[in-house]
Amino acid sequence: MENCRGVGKCSKFIKEQSEIKVKERIYVCHTFYHVYVSFLKEMNLPIEKRGKATLVISHMSTDFGDFSERVRKSGFFEEVVDFDEKHERCFPELAKYRQKEKNFIKSTLNRIKFTKKFARLQAEYIPVDFKQYRDIYVFCDSDPIGFYLNANHIYYHAVEDGLNCLKNGDLAHLDNLNHFKIKAFLSQKCNLIFIQNGYSKYCIDMEVNDISVIAIPFEKYVEVPRKKLVEGLRREDKDLLLKVFVPDIDKLKQAIQDNNVKTALVLTEPLCPDLSVRKQIFEDIVERYKDEYMLVFKPHPRDELDYKKEFPDYQIIDKVVPMEMLNFIEGCKMDLAIGVFTELDALEFVKDRVRLGADFMDKYEDPSIHRFPDLTKCKH
Repeated sequence: MENCRGVGKCSKFIKEQSEIKVKERIYVCHTFYHVYVSFLKEMNLPIEKRGKATLVISHMSTDFGDFSERVRKSGFFEEVVDFDEKHERCFPELAKYRQKEKNFIKSTLNRIKFTKKFARLQAEYIPVDFKQYRDIYVFCDSDPIGFYLNANHIYYHAVEDGLNCLKNGDLAHLDNLNHFKIKAFLSQKCNLIFIQNGYSKYCIDMEVNDISVIAIPFEKYVEVPRKKLVEGLRREDKDLLLKVFVPDIDKLKQAIQDNNVKTALVLTEPLCPDLSVRKQIFEDIVERYKDEYMLVFKPHPRDELDYKKEFPDYQIIDKVVPMEMLNFIEGCKMDLAIGVFTELDALEFVKDRVRLGADFMDKYEDPSIHRFPDLTKCKH
């Protein structure tokens, strides 16, 4: 049994697992990055343990195109399953439970009803029998799958959504600022409501990259550094990742080729719903750096702005390519990586990194949208 640490109910859980589970591992992914980390975890296992995992790819929030088929062709996972996960907005009957209530008791009762009904409505779209698996890894358990697993008393491991994603705002706390201790009790102990990121009853633990950057410590956090997983890769592992994640490797190499000029990688993000404002953000970034660097854009997978159309004079890397793939291209070197909120520490091929942050974004939207309260000073 893996990653079952520091949780009092583990011994009972292990006994239950050994009695009824017949399959090894399953990963539930919602983004290309999630699939990338799933590969890393599997590639760090002993050779004899590889090839025994199921990969579930949810299409709820990301357009994966033909990616699922490329993963299947790799033969790395025992099974690759597409998941038609349904957002709550697909069920209009749930809207009445989401209405804001000033009365805490009434609001809590509505949340209890929502939690149960949402899990029940999601059940018909679940593509596998999760009760068959010994270890279930769920990226972003705030998505519907988290509600389903808890409602059906299925233990799982949560995995952080993105690199150090709890550093800038732990949504488990931010979404439940008022009466957090009561809500956590109703989730962790009673399973009446659902709170993500380890605060649900059937979440065994939550894997994070770096515990030290998280404002509020929690006993369920388990540190699994991404860098260590990458260091465990063999050259053939890296080549397999490039084959799966990069549809046209020659085109990518052309985009990052060394032209004997200083090069900067611009990492976009789905900032601001208004695409005209988002365009202005990256036009301003271009204006700020274009005279010193040759700029290469790497659009975020969920960024709907058409960068090829809006920035025709610049190289655009396919949005389906995770930025980490550039680490595996031999000879890839860039002088600078530029992001707004993206964590850039994983980019080993760049000399310098600039994370523009909240002060930069204050010019484009209400600062309260992207400035989170200091959770260590909040009264829960």
